Amino acid sequence: MSTASSDLRALVERIRGLPGVRGKAAIGLVAEVFGRSDFVSGPGDDGAVVVDDGRTLVVGGEALLPAFVQRDPRGAGVSAVVTNVNDLAAMGARPLALVDTVVGPRPALLEMLEGLRWAAALYDVPVVGGHLTETDGPPSLSAFGLGRAAAVLSATRAAPGQALLLVACLDGTMRADFPFFRSFEERGEALAGDVRTLATAAEAGLAVAAKDVSMAGIVGSLAMLLEPTRTGVEVDLRVLPTPDGVSLADWLCCFPAFAFLITTAAERADACAALFEERGLTAVRLGTLDASGRVRLRDASGVATVFDLAREGITRLAAAP
Repeated sequence: MSTASSDLRALVERIRGLPGVRGKAAIGLVAEVFGRSDFVSGPGDDGAVVVDDGRTLVVGGEALLPAFVQRDPRGAGVSAVVTNVNDLAAMGARPLALVDTVVGPRPALLEMLEGLRWAAALYDVPVVGGHLTETDGPPSLSAFGLGRAAAVLSATRAAPGQALLLVACLDGTMRADFPFFRSFEERGEALAGDVRTLATAAEAGLAVAAKDVSMAGIVGSLAMLLEPTRTGVEVDLRVLPTPDGVSLADWLCCFPAFAFLITTAAERADACAALFEERGLTAVRLGTLDASGRVRLRDASGVATVFDLAREGITRLAAAP
């Protein structure tokens, strides 16, 4: 890290200090109780793969931050859909249905349900049921997704030599009160097809592994993608596109409505990127995976290591290095 400028070192510290990064370590509690798994059948990847009578299903779930639910119940309902649909997409699955659990006072319940209804229509995935409890206490919201995959994308298949792509929607605005980059008005119903494009890439053999960019930001989510295999990569920040009006640091540290990290065979990187570019999305090659276990950032000043996966874990679900 000595070759990097003070600005790059400060960016590294900001990324490592994100609540969405630090909070991932608690996921390791699951492995302590249930034991370690193969990451595919769970616990591990963005969703768990269940094979039933020849059909490959993917299931997952998300609990929204209580403070966010209380501050913006409708927005939490929207986020519950987005996070589940994105998790399914990152596994190469096409979403089939969502269920939810909502708890709280009647006004908050109505707002949460309205957010769920609106986003589910936008992404063309039905909310088929769930659980509702009216209380006088603080509101809470969880949602769970079911999808079907013809070809599964799994972080366990990331390997040295593969190309790393970022595919994203750069059209949108950043929330003023929360690091969430919204693209709903700008992309509209196109988002339903956008998320299903990952399944198309998987089925065509153009994608190997994927991770949606979540509250851990681009670099934290990248570390989670590489953690199971402890591979590394050097990301060239000079080629990373950013939305208009959003700083590089804020873009690296936010949760975008549509942004995925994808690994693919180097010779198929252009074809994979073209699938998304044809939809008007941004697709850029950020680097090439290697065996170092180190997630590094490079800018004009030099290079800095953000995470050394050979020495540390993010979720602590993988076996100790």
